[in-house]
Amino acid sequence: MAEDRKKQTADGIPDPYAASKELYDWILNLLKALIYSVLLFAFVVHGIDVSGSSMVPTLHNGEKMLVSGLFYKPKAGDIVVFQKDEYDPNRSLVKRVIATEGQEINMDFANGIVYIDGEAISEPYINDLTYNKLDFIGPKTVPEGCVFVMGDNRNASIDSRKKEIGMLDTRMILGKVYYVIYPLSALRVAK
Repeated sequence: MAEDRKKQTADGIPDPYAASKELYDWILNLLKALIYSVLLFAFVVHGIDVSGSSMVPTLHNGEKMLVSGLFYKPKAGDIVVFQKDEYDPNRSLVKRVIATEGQEINMDFANGIVYIDGEAISEPYINDLTYNKLDFIGPKTVPEGCVFVMGDNRNASIDSRKKEIGMLDTRMILGKVYYVIYPLSALRVAK
């Protein structure tokens, strides 16, 4: 014996519009999900592609990252995406924050060591020691409202050592990289 699966009104009479109401509910919920997704990706999270090798071994060419600038305040070690019109107005760059405002940065290019406030920093994320000087002459103190950024592939990165980038105004930062989401085999938290 098959049970009647049609919805019924309060007085027990089968509702002839039950299927239409259910379809309407589905469409309404899908529209809400679409609107929330658009708002999320327009104002909170951005998907950005990695282009180039300046962040190897942490990030690789062709990977896609989730980036958010909502309530973000840069700190050393963060991977950030920024726009630097003086360097390339049509491209966003991805680098790691090495020093923040008030910190002194210096480098020993003969030994490949980076110093913050006179202390050598531990950099397990880099591809190779920092031998490429570019335009850097130190020591330098990071000004208020700025950060010093470098790629993890130090000897193949255009970053704050280059005069076109220099000390990066934090207002140019689009956000912090939180996750690598593509390819799925590389799905991970960005560190």
